[in-house]
Amino acid sequence: MTQVSVQRPAGRTAWWPATQPWLSTVLRLALAVIWILAAWPKVTDLDNNIRSVRAYELGIPDTLVQVIGIGQPFLELVLGLLLIVGLGVRLMSAASALLFVIYIVGIISVWVRGLRIDCGCFSSGGQLAAGVDPQYAIEIARDLGFVAIAVVLVIWPLSKLSVDGLIRHLSTSGLTAADLADGDEDEENE
Repeated sequence: MTQVSVQRPAGRTAWWPATQPWLSTVLRLALAVIWILAAWPKVTDLDNNIRSVRAYELGIPDTLVQVIGIGQPFLELVLGLLLIVGLGVRLMSAASALLFVIYIVGIISVWVRGLRIDCGCFSSGGQLAAGVDPQYAIEIARDLGFVAIAVVLVIWPLSKLSVDGLIRHLSTSGLTAADLADGDEDEENE
């Protein structure tokens, strides 16, 4: 049996391996900024965030509402900071996707139950003022876009300018962080 090889134009197959880490870097940093922008108004006004969680009328004890109201913004902030430095990108992206899905379910829940609230995603949230209509469809579509970004990063977490990339480089080159700190990299390469 004769094997036929297909010749591809030079450079045509190399675009994805060269582009993917940069695309993942842009998406990683975008997701990090999303989390930090979402967390900041909540971290700076925890009482208002607790009121926002309470507005969802989840039927859970007030103590748990307070734990969620205080913990949620710090979780979002930690996700953002870890994504900025690129540490545990796949895990942070999976956690992000899960959290966005939880937010989507929460928004659908208030929509179905006829509640009129601001989701509190990038604001203090809570009850809407009279005459202001909820934007649930837009909020769900936006969060679905965020889920898509997170899923792409779960599939292709390797990115430039990241701690994960540095760790991968060190593990494949046989160097240790101590070698780099001591300048032994030059001695080993000579």
